[in-house]
Formats: sequence, structure tokens, C-alpha cells
Amino acid sequence: MVQTPAKALTLAEFLQLPETKPASEYVNGQVIQKPMPRGKHSKLQGRFVTVVNDIGEKQKIALALPELRCTFGGRSIVPDVAVFTWNRIPLDEEGDIANVFSAHPDWTIEILSPDQSQTKVINNILHCLKAGCQMGWLVDPDEKSVIAYPQSQQPIFLQEPDLLLPTPDFITDLRLSVGELFSWLKPGNI
Repeated sequence: MVQTPAKALTLAEFLQLPETKPASEYVNGQVIQKPMPRGKHSKLQGRFVTVVNDIGEKQKIALALPELRCTFGGRSIVPDVAVFTWNRIPLDEEGDIANVFSAHPDWTIEILSPDQSQTKVINNILHCLKAGCQMGWLVDPDEKSVIAYPQSQQPIFLQEPDLLLPTPDFITDLRLSVGELFSWLKPGNI
């Protein structure tokens, strides 16, 4: 849903607004509220964060965070999953993870929700890639497909269950097939 304020907001003004549920994003001067996640979306998002962190966080190579606001390049977006390499995780003065991430993720994962504009989601993935993100995924639970967007390469459409999903170079230990990813939609499948 696009919200049209009385006057156009700047990015700085947008960032001063209270957070909405679901989150709103600031893209090209517009405030766009993301759709409310539904069951398939939530299941894939939660499991993906766990699987990436089981490898990335334990080895101190990357951290996956759900629904994290990332503000960079004149936009403020909230990817379904934002993965940051270990050395790029913003820290506060006490060495704890920061609350504000003014940087692009190294891997952005978007899970398409019913009634969500695929074009707007792809636009955010491309914005991340242009800023230096290494990989983007667009996961479509209804079609049981993934479009992978490797940086500086053609997108890759994956739908065959036995195909391995491409991952960024920093997390080569993650080996996940299309079939395994979508098996997470069955309760109890881990």
C-alpha cells in the first residue's frame, strides 16, 4: 500500500516517523507499507534465518536478521531477511549490535506475499545489488520457485526440486536445494 502524505517527505523526515506494522519503506520519495506476512512467508523467513545463522553466526562469517530496516542510497527498506557479513555488522559504542543499519545487506532475501507487487520487490533487490550486495533472492512460495540475483550476473530462475540454490561466496557451507527450501512449508520439517 502506498501512503500519500500531505506533503512529500524527505528520507530524514521519514526516519523520524513512528514504525508501522507491517513495516513501511521509503522508496523514490514514496512511503510504501509492506503487506502483512502470512503463514508460508513467516515459516520460510523464520527457518531461513535459523539455517543461515546455524552456519554464519557459529563460524562468525555472517548474521541473518529478519525484517531489519536498512537505510542506504536514498532509500530505507526492510528486506524479509538481511544477511550481513561478520565484519560489516554495525556495532554500538559498547560493542553490541547496533539498532540502526545505515548500510546495504550482503545478501537480501525477499519472500513474495500474495497481493505483493513483484516489480517493487525486484526493484529493492536491484537497489541492494547496485549498492554492493553480493546476492539477492526472490522466493515465491506459491510457485515454489526462486529467482537468484547474483551481483553483476544474469538472474537465475530455479524451480526444479533437486537444483542447488546459489549462495554468496561468504557462505559456501550452505547447500540448499529448491526442494529442501520448500519442504520447510510442511510443519515439522527441519
